[in-house]
Amino acid sequence: MHIASIPTITAALLCGAIAGQVMAQSAPAKRDDRAAQACEDAVTSTVQRMRGTAARNVRFVPSRRILDTVSDEEIGVKGEGRYRSGASGGTPFTYTCTFSPATGGTSGVVFRDDSAAPRAAAEPAWQPDLTNLSPAACETAAATALKDRYPHVVNIVFGSDSRTLRPAPNGHTSLQGQGSAARAPGMSPSHFSYRCEVDGRGGVLGLQLGD
Repeated sequence: MHIASIPTITAALLCGAIAGQVMAQSAPAKRDDRAAQACEDAVTSTVQRMRGTAARNVRFVPSRRILDTVSDEEIGVKGEGRYRSGASGGTPFTYTCTFSPATGGTSGVVFRDDSAAPRAAAEPAWQPDLTNLSPAACETAAATALKDRYPHVVNIVFGSDSRTLRPAPNGHTSLQGQGSAARAPGMSPSHFSYRCEVDGRGGVLGLQLGD
């Protein structure tokens, strides 16, 4: 009877341990790849649905992608991309999305054009202070308010070309705009308006949502 030597058994155990470590390390990587792919597919569909034929060649920036574990059952994905719009070189955008490894589905897709700067109102005597003004802060607050009002809301889209700035009391600035969202999966998108009052440091002091 042939009896395996101790070194042979040790080598076999070592190889098995290494293989187990490789499999354990590759599982999270594969899960993250699934999350990124699923969310980018969902964002692509949202861009093309919301922007129609004007949105072509949707591309994402892998180096700007950030994945974060929201809970034991969800992974948050956010990043940046660009799509062609007409004859322009491309329209940049940012997005956020939530992926469920258990179901392979996505939810909470928020897509925001970043191409246009805030538009000032037509009053010649007033000029807004854009030093600390961030449309993203106002739109993030609006997205949060929509999720509070409609817990299952999806496909939140803000139209950067609808942004308008107006003077507000106490030297503050009013940022107004429009967007669209589906109040629940499967529903058609509906339009909404929003208005933020922003102080000189860029802080959002108040938010109003309208239909």
